[in-house]
Amino acid sequence: MRSTQKSLEDSGHIERLLLGVDTCGDRGSVALGLLNEQGFEVVEQIELEGRSYSATLVAAVSDLLKRSGVELKRLNAIVAVNGPGSFTGVRVGLSAVKGLAESAPIPVVAVSRLEVLAWKAGVDSAALDAHRHEIYLRLGGKDLAARELLAGSEELSVLDLAGVQIAVCDDAAAGLLVGARPGIELLRTVAPAAADALQLCWARVAQGDFVDLALLDGHYLRRSDAEIFAAESFGVRVKAEGV
Repeated sequence: MRSTQKSLEDSGHIERLLLGVDTCGDRGSVALGLLNEQGFEVVEQIELEGRSYSATLVAAVSDLLKRSGVELKRLNAIVAVNGPGSFTGVRVGLSAVKGLAESAPIPVVAVSRLEVLAWKAGVDSAALDAHRHEIYLRLGGKDLAARELLAGSEELSVLDLAGVQIAVCDDAAAGLLVGARPGIELLRTVAPAAADALQLCWARVAQGDFVDLALLDGHYLRRSDAEIFAAESFGVRVKAEGV
């Protein structure tokens, strides 16, 4: 990723500038990308300290645009990673994205963090730690539409994972998968960031694959506390949707 010295507002490519926002993990990031006739490149990325997004996100976006000489209203689109991940992080990120998009206005592409992780590793499936001895799991294949679900050891024991390569970026998800399915093939990679989301989604921006802001919501894949407490009270395990 390069840091541009010349103001992008003077480059003639301002209409093709994309902002990426990811606040779903332990650490977050915002990134600026440039889409032109030659393709796409990431201009710069700023990392955000974990769990402090409400205090740093908007300031980081402002700093990123200022350093590149870009006004918010000149952005072509925003790519928002909408989960799964930290409930607070997802809410803070999407609230900021909606505020920025509505004020300009700017169209938005939403993408799953699991999809970004799988793409980064070059495979169809991925897993992230969901805490409570569960993982967020994406299962995909060339002949099957990808599906995403919340899974614990019980769900993993009955899923058909033969020959499936699963991308992971944290020890907790890797440990749960190996513990439930010894011999499973995992691909370790660095946690996905906003720049990765931009590189995955720039073609969707070019195609106009935008989300209705009124319908944009967090992709949580988590059982509610009410479901969990009810299951514990009655001795019933609530099955993950899609299993």
